[in-house]
Amino acid sequence: MKSNYIIKNSLFDTFQYSFSSTNPAKNSSFMASFVTKTLRWNQNYVLSFVDNHIIHYPSPINLTYAWSFGSSAGFCLVIQILSGIFLAMHYTPHIDLAFSSVEHIMRDVNNGWLIRYIHANGASMFFIVVYCHIFRGLYFGSYMQPRQLLWCSGVLIFILMMATAFMGYVLPWGQMSFWGATVITSLVTAVPVVGQAIVDWLWGGFTVNNATLNRFFSLHFFLPFIIAGVSLLHLALLHKDGSNNPLGVDSGVDKVPFYPYFVAKDLFAFFVFLLLFSMFVFFFPNSLGHPDNYIPADPMQTPAHIVPEWYFLPFYAILRSIPDKLGGVAAMGGALIVLFLIPFTNTSEVRSTTFRPVFKIFYWLLVADFLILGWVGQKPVKDIYVIVGQVATVFYFLFFIFLIPLIGSVETKLAHYKVRSL
Repeated sequence: MKSNYIIKNSLFDTFQYSFSSTNPAKNSSFMASFVTKTLRWNQNYVLSFVDNHIIHYPSPINLTYAWSFGSSAGFCLVIQILSGIFLAMHYTPHIDLAFSSVEHIMRDVNNGWLIRYIHANGASMFFIVVYCHIFRGLYFGSYMQPRQLLWCSGVLIFILMMATAFMGYVLPWGQMSFWGATVITSLVTAVPVVGQAIVDWLWGGFTVNNATLNRFFSLHFFLPFIIAGVSLLHLALLHKDGSNNPLGVDSGVDKVPFYPYFVAKDLFAFFVFLLLFSMFVFFFPNSLGHPDNYIPADPMQTPAHIVPEWYFLPFYAILRSIPDKLGGVAAMGGALIVLFLIPFTNTSEVRSTTFRPVFKIFYWLLVADFLILGWVGQKPVKDIYVIVGQVATVFYFLFFIFLIPLIGSVETKLAHYKVRSL
């Protein structure tokens, strides 16, 4: 005990003596040395985990703001979970009370309008960020070896998000909620033999009813925590192989610690996002929703034009583009499944689209195609919109199934082509 006391005394005597110097540079240098060499806080398992994955995590020095979409998506998930928990405290999952409970939240609960608008617009903001994140990954080749599983885990998160958002859209129990749920769940009847049985089981009856609403509410509350778990897996896979970079060159040399450089960068990106988010919440809270959802659900009156939320529109357009019901369902599911195939159908040796001039043209055509599908998805079913949707659907599948491997093969051959000398 005495020896311990002597060591501690001598340690802090040294600290006091060294820090008494009037030279600030010397004081700063001594302080850094004292913390890193004496305290060694990162020897603790939990603190060392934080240190390895957040503070001293080696990040490529040339990461741009395009890499901030991932962290912004994480912030969005936290916002959605927290606002959802507060909404669940006042929401009643019953067909006779659901619509009224939402109005009660809006009118009677202290700041309930704010929580509800944050949650409703937060879903749209979440999808905007995730779509940007996906297209950034596609542009810079983040799906290529050795990050195939990282890409696949991200696609899985995207599909879980779509399922969660669809169930959340049903909960206000407005006209679009009820009829959207009826139309989308009825698609399962296209499955041969067992389709109708699956739908009856899903509904808990022979139509969308109280049991359906209860199930959707339970799953909508539960799935975000599954998304959070898969997001941790996504992060673990990211840190296993390290972040990609704009040049697409894996180098262990040009790396800097994640903190403070990219923490500051991600925080700035998040506050810019927060500014845009706040603009929608406080000034245009209903611009991304459908006005029919402010009409209580009426099973006896079908809306003139049933459309899902805007972030489902490209896939809804693919569904409508196929005249056959089973074919439409298969195409819509295939539009998501095909994303899993990208890492395995890619044949290019060049990672970043910046250095792939041919692929770059088709990439931007894909972006335009996706926007066209979103535009067609909200239009009525007329010949011109059906034709445009079918052409856009063909290009969508053509890009992922044929163009990615074909352009990769051509570019690889051109890269290895040797001009014969005369």
